[in-house]
Amino acid sequence: MNYKIFFLFVFVLLTSFSNIPNKPIDNIKSTATAKLPVSRAITTYNELSVNSDKTPSFESFSIALEGFYKLKEKGLVTKDILTLIDFSKSSNTKRLWVINLTTNEVLFNTLVAHGRNTGEEFANYFSNKAESYQSSLGFYATAEVYTGKHGLSLRLDGLQKGLNDKARERAVVVHGADYVSESFIKNHKRLGRSQGCPALPVEMNEKIINVIKGKSCLFIYHPSKSSLFI
Repeated sequence: MNYKIFFLFVFVLLTSFSNIPNKPIDNIKSTATAKLPVSRAITTYNELSVNSDKTPSFESFSIALEGFYKLKEKGLVTKDILTLIDFSKSSNTKRLWVINLTTNEVLFNTLVAHGRNTGEEFANYFSNKAESYQSSLGFYATAEVYTGKHGLSLRLDGLQKGLNDKARERAVVVHGADYVSESFIKNHKRLGRSQGCPALPVEMNEKIINVIKGKSCLFIYHPSKSSLFI
């Protein structure tokens, strides 16, 4: 028996998800994994933490994982790849993770931009409306790749009505941008911002798109809207 996982599971039950030792897990709702077995979420997160020291928060991951399984069951996503963006974090930090759920490994952890009207350093305002220049939260399925004004780009289909289902008509896509870089942060004290797209560093863009394209799950998290996600 893996006693580390056993005692971790018992501790979580006793404290109602208030904390897990040595990991940045905070503000976890007791309903976050209501329909996903607690042991499965804890085990997956524990393995992820063992395989990488660059893990997301448990709250954002557990919601993302439950949504992933629901979408996969419905056939809306088909790959065992989960992209998680945590917009509760500073844009100056690496707040995007691409996770292989077959091996429970973090494949990429990098910077990602939010919309110019979503906030300065921190993301605070979100919209599903055209011309809002705000980011949209929730679950997406990655779609087809194309080459546009930002080079290689990836279309997204928003899967939550009223929250992000206008993504395609808004042209909210994954693309690279030179304002998503450590040098931009150094010069401007914050990351650059997009027109609502989850823009990536130019040097990471093609690598990430080639892994997540074609009906994988992408989830954009913010605690202010957590009740709407699952």
